[in-house]
Amino acid sequence: MSVTFPRGFVASAGTAGIKGDGRDDLALVATSDGTPVPAAAVFTTNLAAAAPVLVSREHLERSSGRAASLIVNSGNANAGTGRRGRDDAERICKEVAGLLGVESSDVLICSTGIIGKPLPIERISRALPKLVERRSDSREQAMSAASAIMTTDTRRKEVTVSAEGFSIGGMAKGAAMLAPNMATMLAVLTTDANMEPEQLRKALKNSVDRSFNAISVDGCTSTNDTVIVLASGKAGPVPYDRFEEALTEACLELAEMMVADAEGGSVVFTVEVVGAFSDAEARQAARRVTESLLVKCSMNGADPYWGRIMSELGSAGVHLVPDTLEIAYGGVVVCRGGVEVEHDGEAVKAHMSSKRIEVRCDLGIGMGRAVMKGADLGHGYIEENRGTS
Repeated sequence: MSVTFPRGFVASAGTAGIKGDGRDDLALVATSDGTPVPAAAVFTTNLAAAAPVLVSREHLERSSGRAASLIVNSGNANAGTGRRGRDDAERICKEVAGLLGVESSDVLICSTGIIGKPLPIERISRALPKLVERRSDSREQAMSAASAIMTTDTRRKEVTVSAEGFSIGGMAKGAAMLAPNMATMLAVLTTDANMEPEQLRKALKNSVDRSFNAISVDGCTSTNDTVIVLASGKAGPVPYDRFEEALTEACLELAEMMVADAEGGSVVFTVEVVGAFSDAEARQAARRVTESLLVKCSMNGADPYWGRIMSELGSAGVHLVPDTLEIAYGGVVVCRGGVEVEHDGEAVKAHMSSKRIEVRCDLGIGMGRAVMKGADLGHGYIEENRGTS
């Protein structure tokens, strides 16, 4: 039931004609009784942040980290829209707040879609009363909400985590323009754990660092990226460490769904870098390999060309000594000391033909370690993105 799985939350979906094809393009997630609850968010680092990002940041500051509702529209990013974009986002929040009987600052907002086009604000405004009226804790409405936030996604992305004494639910969208520090992606998470805003902020930041900030499809960081979590408290107090662990689990599942649904992608590959000078350098090296177009093409062609990986590691700006470098595909070492070594070619070939490829790079220098996930580069990515989408 994704976002309505934890106690205390309702959801709904509606159509404002933003996408122009009759599909749902509005989604609402709210507390069951309209009460503002602890909330936290992580937003894009893009300096050209979209209007909904600016408005949601401000609302969380004004409410001291509490929210009663979140509204999402798809089909239009409301980015590159200037003052009008801010006004439209504020208007939507104000109208939703009026329908729910809460303050405008208790409503958060997200948008995803085309940049540079004003929202069809009057159509959205007319659709809001029915959207709010339709909200429920049913599985059907949760599924509809998860579908409504999709753009180039080919399938819904939903997750539920049952922990001891509490639960977490979530939905997300994202299929391309994905990179560390987030990219064209939205994620909404709910929990019935009793957490204070500061605890939520800490747990969400740590969870995002290990999940959404550890994936890359094309290295592009969007204007609208947002991850939000709301906590109803219906399950009572829970151990913080266990909560962060469960939240990270939910975020990791959603992040992998995004990579697996990459535009034109057919393979998810994991790059693990160990033996780096530091964790930071391991992360830098893993990102360089994951985002390499040449490596992505190799993954698409099931070609274990380790030379491309070594080249990217050498230009990643980290400590590297070829004499200590080891590269393996699926646990089979193909390069040691910077040169090719005898290995089971059939085993490597079988691994490369799968839909999940694992690459391990041991720099042999220190104790630093990092893992990133990426997608191959296929013809479908270019077809999807050679025009406005």
